[in-house]
Amino acid sequence: MSINFKKSYRFAIISSFYITLFTTGLVSFLLYFNSELSFPFVLFFALPVYIFSFFVLQYRVEHFIYRRVKKIYDDVSLLDSATLRSQSITTDMATLTREVKKFATDKKLEIENLKVREEYRREFMGNVSHELKTPLFTVQGYLSTLLDGAMKDKDLRKKYLERAEKGVERLIYIVEDLDMIAKLEMGELNLEYSEFNIVELIQNVLDLLEMAADKKNIILMFDRKYNKAIKVYADQEKIQQVLTNLIMNSIKYGKENGTTEIAIDDLVKNKVIIRVRDNGEGIEKHNIPRLFERFFRVDKSGARTEGGSGLGLSIVKHIIEGHNEKIYVESEFGKGSEFSFTLEELK
Repeated sequence: MSINFKKSYRFAIISSFYITLFTTGLVSFLLYFNSELSFPFVLFFALPVYIFSFFVLQYRVEHFIYRRVKKIYDDVSLLDSATLRSQSITTDMATLTREVKKFATDKKLEIENLKVREEYRREFMGNVSHELKTPLFTVQGYLSTLLDGAMKDKDLRKKYLERAEKGVERLIYIVEDLDMIAKLEMGELNLEYSEFNIVELIQNVLDLLEMAADKKNIILMFDRKYNKAIKVYADQEKIQQVLTNLIMNSIKYGKENGTTEIAIDDLVKNKVIIRVRDNGEGIEKHNIPRLFERFFRVDKSGARTEGGSGLGLSIVKHIIEGHNEKIYVESEFGKGSEFSFTLEELK
């Protein structure tokens, strides 16, 4: 273990000088009253006293400081052995002060991060509880009504069973999304890469969501200039899910008689960017950083009436990042939003 004692030398040298000065003065005083002692004797006396004083003081200072500094290091190392045990112990107070300040700052940041995570955990658990509770109570209500006598009415029985089935379907949808997000966050995203035509995939998704858009008189626009195939290399099923979630969100939060436009642009060499743009209500600036959090909703009251698990954007982010690609958000409140993501293009 290497030990640095540079700062203690100054203390030992000055202290030794004071001791030597005192003892030499004492001897000189005795010499003044005793003529048998010579001046060379005083010098001969002073030198060994100085050397002896220096080594005694230096050893004592080293030993004294080292024991206390080592105690500080041992105490701190119990809290963070990864950062301090591997370092050499120093008696340099400036170095020690720097290291302890750095340690304190790091711990403060760590505590703040833990507080943020704890708050996020509480919010997440509250959201999960709310999302599951609503369809559960709905199903329970219809079944209880049937058991209380409504089962005898054939028309009412069918109506309530159908509604209960929808509640169960919503529960299954939420649980499946929760299962997927858990796997994605644990790194269990098994991507099956293949070459496919992104233009054709987008058109298929638009066809699937056409009826949902018609309910709000939203026009789904896809530029006809893409009359030739644009080949990309990715997991086709997962990218279809990304497109479905993004386009479905634009329909949910879009305004009636509005538009949702999908576009494909060249970004850089061997990269394309797919844009999903709407002229809906838009997102306030302070909400944008939280859009991809699980269960986060911009409009917490109105969003739930549109259905969904609240996990769509979080799943989208994990899928895109699982492809080592980027996803972007641009929005102006009251004017609309644009979600875009990149993919590897095959030339």
